[in-house]
Amino acid sequence: MGKAKKQWRRKLWLWGNVGLNLGILCLFKYFNFFVSNLQAILSPFGIVLDSVTVNLILPVGISFYTFQALSYSIDVYRDKIKPTRDIAAFFAFISFFPQLVAGPIERATNLLPQFLNPRRFDYSQAVDGCRQILWGFFKKMVVADNCAKAVNIIFADYQSMGAVNLWLGAILFTFQIYGDFSGYSDIAIGTAKLFNIKLMRNFNAPYFARDIAEFWRRWHISLTTWFRDYIYIPLGGSRVSKIKIIRNTFVIFLVSGLWHGAEWTFVAWGGYHAALFMPLILTGNNRKYTNEIAECRTLPTMREAAYMGATFLLVAVGWVIFRADNMSVAWQYLNRMFTAWGVRDTMLYGKSCFVWIALLLSVEWVERHRQHAFSIAGNGLLRYRVVRWIVYVVLALICLGFCGISGDFIYFQF
Repeated sequence: MGKAKKQWRRKLWLWGNVGLNLGILCLFKYFNFFVSNLQAILSPFGIVLDSVTVNLILPVGISFYTFQALSYSIDVYRDKIKPTRDIAAFFAFISFFPQLVAGPIERATNLLPQFLNPRRFDYSQAVDGCRQILWGFFKKMVVADNCAKAVNIIFADYQSMGAVNLWLGAILFTFQIYGDFSGYSDIAIGTAKLFNIKLMRNFNAPYFARDIAEFWRRWHISLTTWFRDYIYIPLGGSRVSKIKIIRNTFVIFLVSGLWHGAEWTFVAWGGYHAALFMPLILTGNNRKYTNEIAECRTLPTMREAAYMGATFLLVAVGWVIFRADNMSVAWQYLNRMFTAWGVRDTMLYGKSCFVWIALLLSVEWVERHRQHAFSIAGNGLLRYRVVRWIVYVVLALICLGFCGISGDFIYFQF
């Protein structure tokens, strides 16, 4: 592609590369989904297709490194980067082990030059990386895995649960998936820092968002910006009519849902978030909050707190759709969340999780202006090395205390 002089040849190379990457992704991840749905559509008309399925083991993280490879090809086509002749650097970019299976989804413009240029060990980067790894383990092993125990019980027996437990299940899963996914991102970014490699930030305190648009500027940033740059903006972005903005928004969110998995629950989850954008688009407020939360203030205003709470609950409802086994379960669970207030729960699940959730939110609020929540600036008592080491050891011991219940990372399946 880089050597092609004529535009049609460059486009041919681009579409060939895109087709190859998406073809492999669709074969492994979506073939059976499309075949089964095509059979369901045609069967009422008396058309019966031979049952053709492909039993392939889904490679871990295929959606992540497929999108990373696509971004390289598109950026070369757009002349944002020159095609590299260093095959080792290219494969290092595609398969850099810390972020290979669950992101962040890196861009060649950021990561590839770091492999091409000589690097030296950076002590301060390595120390900061170790802190970020430790904080990632806390989010995964202490917050996410503790929440998972209660979430699994509630979702497995949701039909007998009252509304209180069902709301608890939704809220706990909201923190489970955040602790799980952002915890992995912290571990990956921190590990990369040990090699003096800087990966992009993937989460920025998303549950402090004041509306759904701000949430998506803070959640899974590498995927959100990927869809923005390679799908949303080429479709016209926000510089078109409101009808087309609505169309573009639904396109990227439905594709985002499908990116997560070959299930209608993921597609519905994407559609739900697109629908939440509609009032913001129609009123022109989809970029209302681009400033820092409670900038130069210790606490948010009452209005900010109310907006954050409302946004959090809307996101939590969406996570129910994401977590459900199928659309029927999602509908029944959501229905009971709002109607089963007369059912008396014999016990409430996951109450102890809120101690760790409170600690997580407190640290993230205090450190919300920094690149990661456990950067620990040298202010106050933390300027003393012994105090910092006490914090490190206590957090490490807490993580070790919960190491026996650790489960797989949720996003490994994507």
